[in-house]
Amino acid sequence: MTIQIHNTLSGKKEALLPIEKGQVKLYVCGITSYDYCHIGHARSALAFDMIVRYLKYRGFKVTYVRNFTDIDDKIITRAKEQQTTSEELANRFIVEFYTDMDKLGIDRPDIEPKATKHIDEMITLIGELIDQGKAYPSGGDVYYIVDSFPEYGKLSKRNLDDMQAGARISVNEQKRHPMDFVLWKGSKPGEPTWDSPWGPGRPGWHIECSAMSRKYLGENFDIHGGGQDLIFPHHENEIAQSEGANHKPFANYWIHHGFVTIRDEKMSKSLGNFLTIRDILDHYHPEILRFFIFSTHYRNPLDFSETAMQDATAGLERLYECIAAIDALQPLTSVADTASVCTDKDIQQLEGLETRFQQAMDNDFNTAQAQGIFFDSVKAINRIRGKLPAVPATDDLYLLKSSIEILKKLANIMGLLREDAGQFLTAKKNKLVSEGDIDIASIESLIAERYQCRRAKNWVRSDAIRDQLLEKNIELMDGPDGTTWLVKGN
Repeated sequence: MTIQIHNTLSGKKEALLPIEKGQVKLYVCGITSYDYCHIGHARSALAFDMIVRYLKYRGFKVTYVRNFTDIDDKIITRAKEQQTTSEELANRFIVEFYTDMDKLGIDRPDIEPKATKHIDEMITLIGELIDQGKAYPSGGDVYYIVDSFPEYGKLSKRNLDDMQAGARISVNEQKRHPMDFVLWKGSKPGEPTWDSPWGPGRPGWHIECSAMSRKYLGENFDIHGGGQDLIFPHHENEIAQSEGANHKPFANYWIHHGFVTIRDEKMSKSLGNFLTIRDILDHYHPEILRFFIFSTHYRNPLDFSETAMQDATAGLERLYECIAAIDALQPLTSVADTASVCTDKDIQQLEGLETRFQQAMDNDFNTAQAQGIFFDSVKAINRIRGKLPAVPATDDLYLLKSSIEILKKLANIMGLLREDAGQFLTAKKNKLVSEGDIDIASIESLIAERYQCRRAKNWVRSDAIRDQLLEKNIELMDGPDGTTWLVKGN
């Protein structure tokens, strides 16, 4: 099987054929570090975390680069508002970024370059563009000549003439063409500056990714990624700069994830629907946020709501409940002569779990479909578990326990099912107890009564207690060490 990726550049799915066999080089645009991260940042970081994990799972060696924009108009403005330096502000929010990413369990990229540490590389690239007649200094700034790159607009599928006609572009007498974009900004009073052949100033936004990706991945690499909002102008301008200077393709595949909305509205501070990662993690376990994000294909819009998060909570708990139930079964210590309760269909479904998962994920990293495969497997596991006799067949136990281990391994690609199932569900119990929704003492009392009924072979009362608790979403699990219970998702 070959991984198929939807390539924004071609507008269709293409087989992943890395430049170097067995090795994938990936560059992703990171945050501009001037504020706390919001759920949109979480989606971006999680999407590419998943992609990198899956590529590694499929046997690729991955070099993953994600940058920090630590000098920018927004950073300068916010630093002035807070009466601090741009450097202090940017570094502070980079630390906060790591705090959020670590809580989400996101693996660190291999290389995380900061823009301010690569000014020399940017100056070199700008100089190359000037020497080739693709950029020009003007009034202390340097601009890229957009019409010097005939393919401008190929990523966003826009025509330069149409863009110029439809754009609201302020008059700038320093530009030769209204669509020319800045590579180097001349210094202004009170702003951070660096020396350059064109006078003191700082780099434009677009040039940093072209320079840093070239340094760490080369002039031509495999995958470039980011949000759909970056397609134009940021990524379009990166292509123009890089291919204009290097005369070869920049990135072979372009991956863009969809927007996050809040109740069908685009997330915005002005609308009061701006949710930080911290806001969400104050109320939900990090895996619930992961489950929610991966329940939608990365390219599609993702609408955040309390209902959607409750659905994600119930879905994740269902997976953990299944794991806890199989963990509670007796260990594989001896051979039992009991007949198997598994049908050929059950066996085929569980033994084919990993193959079906790969088919879903090879189809442009379709995590939504992969989650559906998890639930199909859980349904089969629960069906088998419901038919097990007191002493299950060894083959049945092995199938169930091995299937759970495969399920956990595959779910880990999305960062799911990494907790101990018992502890995860106990945490929910404790939360419900603290909120007054359940009474542990009454539950334990009924379990003790049921135990005595089972010893006396009073199966009617024993089953009645189980049903009574199940009506309250309390499921009992009988194991070699006694009876445990969990709260089923509401």
